[in-house]
Amino acid sequence: MKTGLKKRIDRAVGKAIHDWDMISENERILVGVSGGTDSQALLNILFSLKKRAPVNFDILPVHIDAGFEDSFAKELENYIEDTYGPLKIEYKDYGVLAHSDINRENPCFLCSRLRRKRLFEIAQEQGCKKIALGHNKDDIIETLFINICYAGRIGTMKPRQSFFNGTLDIIRPLSYVEKKNIALFGQLFNLPEFKNNCPSANKTKRGEIRKLLETLYKHNKHIKGNIFRSMSNIAPDYLLEAKNDRHPKST
Repeated sequence: MKTGLKKRIDRAVGKAIHDWDMISENERILVGVSGGTDSQALLNILFSLKKRAPVNFDILPVHIDAGFEDSFAKELENYIEDTYGPLKIEYKDYGVLAHSDINRENPCFLCSRLRRKRLFEIAQEQGCKKIALGHNKDDIIETLFINICYAGRIGTMKPRQSFFNGTLDIIRPLSYVEKKNIALFGQLFNLPEFKNNCPSANKTKRGEIRKLLETLYKHNKHIKGNIFRSMSNIAPDYLLEAKNDRHPKST
């Protein structure tokens, strides 16, 4: 079971990397390490891939501590350094700030935005043109529904997204891998779990959407795959047009 699961995940990761041209020769890739199973699995898979890939690339693991009490940053650093090599850690107050009275936005939105901004800055400082994040197939589907339900727009995370006129890309090598298989991978390969110490960890819109989708999946095993495929099988003629696009201006 252990070998079979690893082969399936390796194939899915390899296909995502190939489909979206994620890794090029002599690149340095920053890997965002949150401490959760997804990012731990991503780090494990990328270091394994590095040993056998036809291209040479370097990996820079980075963890941004959000400033909450009972930080696991030191334990994470010890594990990463013992297993793979150096881990760059930055201690910030992003999480505390996001949950303070001065923030009028969603705490998760602000904290995520600040951490993402800092990752961009570190990537530039360290000569990394790619940032690899541990988002998986379920995350991409959930983001689609979060945007529909709470933002009134159709959109999601892409396996590869360019920023700043193409000078920096976010890549998501686990885009074709289901969350349940990543969780199983973590168990079988004894990846450590670091407790999420954010006070909003179990109170997110993503959690609400996840419960809704899990109910749908129980009724039909094909629904998840159909939703994922639909995001690249769009019929524009059967979507509502923006008001100003309904009647093209005459010239």
